[in-house]
Amino acid sequence: SLRIERHVENALAVATWLEKHPQVEKVNYASLASSPWNGLAKKYAPQGSGSVLSFEIKGGIEAGKKFIEALDIFSHVANIGDVRSLAIHPASTTHSQLTPAEQLTAGVTPGLIRLSLGLENINDIKADIERGFAAAK
Repeated sequence: SLRIERHVENALAVATWLEKHPQVEKVNYASLASSPWNGLAKKYAPQGSGSVLSFEIKGGIEAGKKFIEALDIFSHVANIGDVRSLAIHPASTTHSQLTPAEQLTAGVTPGLIRLSLGLENINDIKADIERGFAAAK
């Protein structure tokens, strides 16, 4: 559908852009050529691996919190799959009841940010993410 095409297009554009961002340590998105899951993504999701990605922001938990708090377009919620872009910092929200060691065991690093990309204009999405990065410095 056109909606899913736009979700996937925005997710791949953001993931590719984040890979080059100086405040990003790592990007997790299977459709990236650099992903260890890229072969599986091409096999099982040849038109793109969805709208959800995650990345690790430099600066840990405090940078992650500041990043999320500064976002304007992104909604700050735990669900995914909306037409609106959504963002969450799992270490300070969904996984905050766990110890730091338990979070790491669950794959949640202090600077992990999860994004579900919506249908907004890609330039607006990137500008909002840059606002988050500026606040996290």
